[in-house]
Amino acid sequence: MELNVINDQGQKASTLNASDALFAREYNEALIHQLVVAYQANARSGNRKQLTRAEVHHSTKKPFKQKGTGNARAGMTSSPLWRGGGRIFPNSPDENFSQKVNKKMHRAGLRSIYSQLVREGRLMVVEEIVLEAPKTKLLAEKFKAMGLDSVLIITDTVDENLYLASRNLAHV
Repeated sequence: MELNVINDQGQKASTLNASDALFAREYNEALIHQLVVAYQANARSGNRKQLTRAEVHHSTKKPFKQKGTGNARAGMTSSPLWRGGGRIFPNSPDENFSQKVNKKMHRAGLRSIYSQLVREGRLMVVEEIVLEAPKTKLLAEKFKAMGLDSVLIITDTVDENLYLASRNLAHV
């Protein structure tokens, strides 16, 4: 498979031979859905907490006498049946929401995503992005000239100017 390489003005500069194993896979929607759900589940902090009937601040005194009122029997107002009472099976903050994704599934999902991006023409290879100064405005102008609005930058080396210029741009 051949990918088009563009320069920093957005014109086609050359082509790049890419592996068919990476960029010519079929789109596997079920696998990608599973990866996205696992990614979002692993991002959960698990900090929600509800009170049990033992943790609710109520008196242990009977609310009314056992017989003669016509009401059902009641022992205390912290019962889960009462308004303001504790929960029967409350959520605890130590709940673990993480999901395991196998390495092969993760790699296959990324390859499927990359292949789909190439088919839709949304994957661009840029020759080189060089910034003279770490200015966000300069990088935004370069992206606008290339016709890019949402960008994932992957480089082989860390360029300090590129990092500083890109960190305040939306969708970069």
